[in-house]
Amino acid sequence: MLKVAVVGVGNIGKIHCKYYSENPDVKLVAACDLIEERAQAMANLYGIQAYQDMATMLKEEEIDIISIATAGEENGGDHYTPTVMAIEAGKDVLVEKPISNNIEKAREMVRLASQKNVRLVSNLNHRFVPVAYKGKELIEKGDLGTILFVNMKLTIQNPNETSPWFHLRALHPHSIDVIRYFAGDIKRVQAFMTKAPGRNIWSTASINLEFASGAVGHLTGSYDMSGRHPIEYCEVAGNKGRFVIDNVYENFTYYPHENEELLVLRNSIMTGVGSFQKTFKNRLDHFIKQILDEVEPDNMEASGVHALASQEVIEAAIQSQMANGKVMEVPKIDKEI
Repeated sequence: MLKVAVVGVGNIGKIHCKYYSENPDVKLVAACDLIEERAQAMANLYGIQAYQDMATMLKEEEIDIISIATAGEENGGDHYTPTVMAIEAGKDVLVEKPISNNIEKAREMVRLASQKNVRLVSNLNHRFVPVAYKGKELIEKGDLGTILFVNMKLTIQNPNETSPWFHLRALHPHSIDVIRYFAGDIKRVQAFMTKAPGRNIWSTASINLEFASGAVGHLTGSYDMSGRHPIEYCEVAGNKGRFVIDNVYENFTYYPHENEELLVLRNSIMTGVGSFQKTFKNRLDHFIKQILDEVEPDNMEASGVHALASQEVIEAAIQSQMANGKVMEVPKIDKEI
């Protein structure tokens, strides 16, 4: 049985603890947080050990896996140090998105995991749903033909005012990862952003995309929309057909070009994803399964490399906005990392 510790047990870390505790192949053994009351609350709830110091936890506990759910600036500022500590200790690591809000630190995390031959993955949970699996299956079967375009929208309400780039770095690792999951590497981007009334940060963005394959696409993102309505829309189109995913996991429709019959999948409350939180369960369970199946670090789904690729796109979009909408090349990730 794999032994797991969670570092950072605020709102998201609590979700990690919950679903690890429910996985029959896992034993949750420790929670670590700088705030003593948070760690102790998890210890009391799950009968585990509480720590405020990660180095002490690594010394005193037998641990196979560490989940990093710390926060920090732009929701990724505190990920680097605990992730490096976990990798140096030889543990498999799942880190929340963004893997780091600092692109140089994100690159170093991925380089180090590769050097140590440690599994490093990210909680890019939007792809771990049945409708995304179905879309990927149709693409791989050739039912869409050659991919021509991808349209993506991810919008929520987040009134927080932090850095100018908080919306981009904190939210869009999800949307870029879903786009890349279906259409591959992104070659160039062009971004335009605006601020809603009363805002000081770039809270809404429009980003044009060019893929390495030659396909094109677009992402609309916003922190200014109501959470009462669907948050996500994804359309992937090829020369043989297209599909649409509504609201992360709720509905899927495939439109073949030469057939009037549609393939429609509806999420069932009985057998599907019962709530958005269950996407976390899907992702964590998949991580555990891949470890038990002895999947090599380079072949892990939603890996550190995939998370870094999304961050590179986001940073290129930021550079485009700073350059008044200039088209920016997305740096290629060194395949030898």
